[in-house]
This record gives sequence, C-alpha cells and structure tokens, in this order.
Amino acid sequence: MTTPNRWRLDRQVSVAVLVAVTLQAAAALMWAGRASARIDELTSRLDAQAPVAERLARLETQAEATRAALVRIEAKLDGGGR
Repeated sequence: MTTPNRWRLDRQVSVAVLVAVTLQAAAALMWAGRASARIDELTSRLDAQAPVAERLARLETQAEATRAALVRIEAKLDGGGR
C-alpha cells in the first residue's frame, strides 16, 4: 500500500516570484497612500463647507421672511388702492 499524496510546500522560491510579490506590495502601499491623501482632502473640504451651509440656511430663512413681508405689503397696496 502506498501513502496518499500529501500537499507539500517547496522551500525554493524563484526570483521572479519575489519580484512580483514585492512589486504588488509596493503598489498596494502606494494606492493606500493616495487613498489616504484623498480622504484627508475631502475631509478638509467638508470642514470648510460647514460654515457655508449654516450661512445658506440663515439666508433661506431671511428670504422667506422677506417674501412674507412683500406679500403683506402687496396685500396692503392692493386693498388700500380700491
């Protein structure tokens, strides 16, 4: 009886495999660095836009109040002119 073939790991690794793994690792690190820089840039843009959004909300509220005042003025002018 023979023993079943077992999976074995050979200790010999070619230079091409080492170069390929090294290049893949370097590419992954470069990609991660660029992704981190992009995330940092987007975070800073978001932080810069927060005050703008707050000002926009105040301006919208003021525009609504101005529109309501204009409607009241027009109503008085239309009613008083008759």
